[in-house]
Amino acid sequence: MTRGAEELATMLEPRDGATSVARDGYVDLFGDAEPKWAHKSHRLFDRKLFPSVYERVWRPLVSRAFLGIGGPREREEREMALRMLGVVEGERVIDVGCGPGNYTPYLAAASRTGLVVGIDASRAMVAKAAARGGGENLAYVAGDACALPFGDASFDAASCVGVIHMVDRPMAALDEIVRVLVPGGRLVILATRRPRRAATRVRRGIWFFGRNELTDAMRERGLIDIEQHAVRRWQFVSARKAGGQG
Repeated sequence: MTRGAEELATMLEPRDGATSVARDGYVDLFGDAEPKWAHKSHRLFDRKLFPSVYERVWRPLVSRAFLGIGGPREREEREMALRMLGVVEGERVIDVGCGPGNYTPYLAAASRTGLVVGIDASRAMVAKAAARGGGENLAYVAGDACALPFGDASFDAASCVGVIHMVDRPMAALDEIVRVLVPGGRLVILATRRPRRAATRVRRGIWFFGRNELTDAMRERGLIDIEQHAVRRWQFVSARKAGGQG
């Protein structure tokens, strides 16, 4: 058992009656139940072979569709998000919607002696991330972003990249992320954006957020130091939870 897995075991507080099951390299909070997907198309994410398709085909195509041909590539996108989050050594970090581990190992490298937890509703994605490895301070959980299995103020920073717009109740997920952050904790989100319309639209299980919807929602939840960087139909948003030393 890695150091990260041992530390995770001391922190887990499963919610809504969830029972943790140890699987190959991760903790499964769904047990024998199936995740509640926002749309039937999202069930693809839990198929065994999908993580490879996601990395090679799905994610690149989605990025080009939303960022445009001249938009930032995956590495630039990752560097921007990591820079906005600013993880330092020793911090506890949660990667909500970690997928196959595209960001989580980089967060672990920045945290070094701290714990980094990746959580995703897709067992297939989490299994792929766990198999990939990336550090003794890493741990993975298959679970619900709207019911994070941790106590209040458990993490110094949170990443939620390319995921919140695919959650059935995105604002509930935001509530949970804010709840598990310590006072002064930081958050970075990469999500959809509708540049020319204010109203939210849901299409095929994907939320298309209004121009200022996420930033307004963060303010309503007491987050401060909010920064938004819009690139066509994507937005990078960072914020800090009030309190702490800033």
